Amino acid sequence: MGPKTVDTEKAPMPLPLLDGKDTGPIVQAWFEIVHLKQLYRKGWLDRGIDPTRCETVAEHTFGNAMLCLLLVSKHPELNAEKVLRMALVHDLGEAYVGDITPSDNVTKSDKSEREHAALQRILGKLPNGQEMLDIWLEYEQQSSPEATFVKRIDRLELALQAAVYEHQGLIEGREFYQAVLPQLPPDLAALVQELVVLD
Repeated sequence: MGPKTVDTEKAPMPLPLLDGKDTGPIVQAWFEIVHLKQLYRKGWLDRGIDPTRCETVAEHTFGNAMLCLLLVSKHPELNAEKVLRMALVHDLGEAYVGDITPSDNVTKSDKSEREHAALQRILGKLPNGQEMLDIWLEYEQQSSPEATFVKRIDRLELALQAAVYEHQGLIEGREFYQAVLPQLPPDLAALVQELVVLD
Protein backbone atom coordinates (compact mmCIF):
# COMPACT_ATOMS: atom_id res chain seq x y z
CA MET A 1 0.00 0.00 0.00
CA GLY A 2 2.86 2.38 -0.84
CA PRO A 3 2.58 5.75 -2.57
CA LYS A 4 0.98 5.51 -5.99
CA THR A 5 3.89 6.41 -8.23
CA VAL A 6 7.53 7.25 -7.70
CA ASP A 7 7.20 10.54 -9.60
CA THR A 8 4.89 11.98 -6.93
CA GLU A 9 7.40 11.61 -4.11
CA LYS A 10 10.81 13.07 -3.36
CA ALA A 11 12.06 9.97 -1.55
CA PRO A 12 10.68 6.65 -0.35
CA MET A 13 9.21 6.20 3.11
CA PRO A 14 12.07 5.96 5.63
CA LEU A 15 10.65 2.99 7.57
CA PRO A 16 13.52 0.68 6.50
CA LEU A 17 15.79 2.82 8.69
CA LEU A 18 14.06 1.18 11.65
CA ASP A 19 14.81 -2.39 10.52
CA GLY A 20 16.58 -4.28 13.28
CA LYS A 21 16.05 -1.47 15.79
CA ASP A 22 13.97 -1.82 18.93
CA THR A 23 11.85 1.29 18.45
CA GLY A 24 8.47 1.88 20.00
CA PRO A 25 5.18 2.70 18.27
CA ILE A 26 5.57 6.48 18.51
CA VAL A 27 8.86 6.48 16.58
CA GLN A 28 7.40 4.04 14.04
CA ALA A 29 4.31 6.21 13.53
CA TRP A 30 6.47 9.33 13.23
CA PHE A 31 8.52 7.71 10.46
CA GLU A 32 5.30 6.97 8.59
CA ILE A 33 3.80 10.41 9.19
CA VAL A 34 6.99 12.27 8.26
CA HIS A 35 6.72 10.75 4.79
CA LEU A 36 4.16 13.47 4.05
CA LYS A 37 7.19 15.78 3.73
CA GLN A 38 8.27 13.67 0.74
CA LEU A 39 4.90 13.55 -1.08
CA TYR A 40 4.12 16.23 -3.64
CA ARG A 41 0.62 17.64 -3.91
CA LYS A 42 -0.16 15.84 -7.15
CA GLY A 43 -2.68 18.39 -8.39
CA TRP A 44 0.10 20.98 -8.69
CA LEU A 45 2.33 18.56 -10.60
CA ASP A 46 -0.60 17.92 -12.94
CA ARG A 47 -0.78 21.69 -13.56
CA GLY A 48 2.88 21.75 -14.61
CA ILE A 49 4.48 22.95 -11.38
CA ASP A 50 8.08 21.75 -11.38
CA PRO A 51 8.90 19.36 -8.51
CA THR A 52 11.51 21.82 -7.26
CA ARG A 53 8.70 24.35 -6.61
CA CYS A 54 5.86 21.97 -5.79
CA GLU A 55 4.17 22.01 -2.40
CA THR A 56 4.26 18.77 -0.40
CA VAL A 57 1.36 17.27 1.51
CA ALA A 58 3.12 18.21 4.76
CA GLU A 59 3.48 21.82 3.60
CA HIS A 60 -0.24 21.88 2.79
CA THR A 61 -1.03 20.41 6.21
CA PHE A 62 1.11 23.08 7.88
CA GLY A 63 -0.61 25.83 5.87
CA ASN A 64 -4.01 24.43 6.72
CA ALA A 65 -3.25 24.11 10.44
CA MET A 66 -1.83 27.64 10.57
CA LEU A 67 -4.91 29.08 8.86
CA CYS A 68 -7.07 27.21 11.36
CA LEU A 69 -5.02 28.64 14.21
CA LEU A 70 -5.29 32.17 12.80
CA LEU A 71 -9.03 31.98 12.11
CA VAL A 72 -10.59 29.74 14.75
CA SER A 73 -10.67 32.52 17.36
CA LYS A 74 -13.33 34.23 15.21
CA HIS A 75 -15.53 31.19 15.90
CA PRO A 76 -15.89 30.80 19.68
CA GLU A 77 -18.57 28.18 19.12
CA LEU A 78 -15.89 25.77 17.84
CA ASN A 79 -13.59 23.57 19.90
CA ALA A 80 -10.22 25.05 18.87
CA GLU A 81 -8.18 22.08 20.04
CA LYS A 82 -10.32 19.70 18.00
CA VAL A 83 -10.00 21.97 14.96
CA LEU A 84 -6.20 21.91 15.18
CA ARG A 85 -6.05 18.16 15.73
CA MET A 86 -8.35 17.64 12.76
CA ALA A 87 -6.27 19.93 10.57
CA LEU A 88 -3.14 17.96 11.44
CA VAL A 89 -4.62 14.53 10.71
CA HIS A 90 -6.94 15.32 7.79
CA ASP A 91 -4.48 14.13 5.10
CA LEU A 92 -2.51 11.65 7.19
CA GLY A 93 -3.67 8.64 5.15
CA GLU A 94 -1.84 10.04 2.13
CA ALA A 95 1.40 8.80 3.70
CA TYR A 96 0.43 5.41 2.26
CA VAL A 97 -2.13 6.08 -0.47
CA GLY A 98 -0.58 9.19 -2.01
CA ASP A 99 -2.36 12.39 -3.01
CA ILE A 100 -5.37 11.11 -4.92
CA THR A 101 -6.86 13.78 -7.19
CA PRO A 102 -10.01 13.80 -9.36
CA SER A 103 -7.86 12.96 -12.40
CA ASP A 104 -7.10 9.56 -10.83
CA ASN A 105 -10.74 8.47 -11.33
CA VAL A 106 -10.97 6.99 -7.82
CA THR A 107 -14.42 7.14 -6.28
CA LYS A 108 -14.90 9.15 -3.11
CA SER A 109 -15.83 6.01 -1.17
CA ASP A 110 -12.79 4.09 -2.45
CA LYS A 111 -10.51 7.00 -1.57
CA SER A 112 -11.99 7.15 1.91
CA GLU A 113 -11.61 3.39 2.41
CA ARG A 114 -7.96 3.49 1.33
CA GLU A 115 -7.18 6.41 3.60
CA HIS A 116 -9.05 4.84 6.51
CA ALA A 117 -6.95 1.67 6.17
CA ALA A 118 -3.80 3.78 6.07
CA LEU A 119 -4.85 5.66 9.21
CA GLN A 120 -5.52 2.39 11.01
CA ARG A 121 -2.07 1.16 9.98
CA ILE A 122 -0.36 4.32 11.24
CA LEU A 123 -2.44 5.10 14.33
CA GLY A 124 -3.58 1.63 15.39
CA LYS A 125 -0.35 1.00 17.25
CA LEU A 126 -0.62 4.15 19.38
CA PRO A 127 -2.27 4.37 22.80
CA ASN A 128 -4.31 7.41 21.68
CA GLY A 129 -4.59 6.24 18.09
CA GLN A 130 -8.33 5.58 18.18
CA GLU A 131 -8.97 9.12 19.37
CA MET A 132 -7.04 10.53 16.39
CA LEU A 133 -8.76 8.11 14.03
CA ASP A 134 -12.14 9.23 15.38
CA ILE A 135 -11.22 12.86 14.68
CA TRP A 136 -10.21 11.92 11.12
CA LEU A 137 -13.52 10.06 10.66
CA GLU A 138 -15.40 13.10 11.92
CA TYR A 139 -13.63 15.19 9.30
CA GLU A 140 -14.15 12.63 6.57
CA GLN A 141 -17.87 12.34 7.33
CA GLN A 142 -18.22 16.10 7.84
CA SER A 143 -20.22 15.32 10.95
CA SER A 144 -19.47 18.35 13.14
CA PRO A 145 -19.11 22.12 12.89
CA GLU A 146 -15.36 21.68 13.42
CA ALA A 147 -15.18 19.31 10.44
CA THR A 148 -17.04 21.80 8.25
CA PHE A 149 -14.69 24.58 9.35
CA VAL A 150 -11.53 22.56 8.64
CA LYS A 151 -12.87 21.52 5.23
CA ARG A 152 -13.52 25.15 4.33
CA ILE A 153 -10.03 26.09 5.51
CA ASP A 154 -8.65 23.26 3.36
CA ARG A 155 -10.33 24.88 0.34
CA LEU A 156 -9.11 28.33 1.40
CA GLU A 157 -5.54 27.07 1.66
CA LEU A 158 -5.79 25.73 -1.89
CA ALA A 159 -6.92 29.09 -3.21
CA LEU A 160 -4.23 30.99 -1.32
CA GLN A 161 -1.54 28.59 -2.56
CA ALA A 162 -2.85 29.08 -6.09
CA ALA A 163 -2.46 32.83 -5.58
CA VAL A 164 1.16 32.29 -4.51
CA TYR A 165 1.88 30.19 -7.60
CA GLU A 166 0.12 32.70 -9.83
CA HIS A 167 2.21 35.53 -8.33
CA GLN A 168 5.31 33.46 -9.09
CA GLY A 169 4.19 33.10 -12.72
CA LEU A 170 3.79 29.33 -12.46
CA ILE A 171 0.04 28.94 -13.07
CA GLU A 172 -3.11 30.84 -13.96
CA GLY A 173 -5.13 30.72 -10.75
CA ARG A 174 -8.59 31.60 -12.08
CA GLU A 175 -9.85 27.99 -12.22
CA PHE A 176 -8.96 27.51 -8.56
CA TYR A 177 -10.56 30.74 -7.38
CA GLN A 178 -13.72 30.06 -9.35
CA ALA A 179 -13.93 26.52 -7.97
CA VAL A 180 -13.19 27.44 -4.35
CA LEU A 181 -15.08 30.71 -3.81
CA PRO A 182 -18.59 29.16 -4.01
CA GLN A 183 -17.53 26.66 -1.31
CA LEU A 184 -16.58 29.37 1.18
CA PRO A 185 -18.72 31.51 3.47
CA PRO A 186 -18.41 35.28 2.89
CA ASP A 187 -15.77 35.89 5.58
CA LEU A 188 -13.40 33.30 4.12
CA ALA A 189 -14.19 34.17 0.49
CA ALA A 190 -13.21 37.75 1.30
CA LEU A 191 -9.67 36.58 2.13
CA VAL A 192 -9.30 35.27 -1.42
CA GLN A 193 -11.02 38.25 -3.01
CA GLU A 194 -8.52 40.57 -1.33
CA LEU A 195 -5.81 38.94 -3.45
CA VAL A 196 -7.43 38.32 -6.82
CA VAL A 197 -9.72 40.10 -9.24
CA LEU A 198 -12.24 37.97 -11.08
CA ASP A 199 -14.08 39.54 -14.03
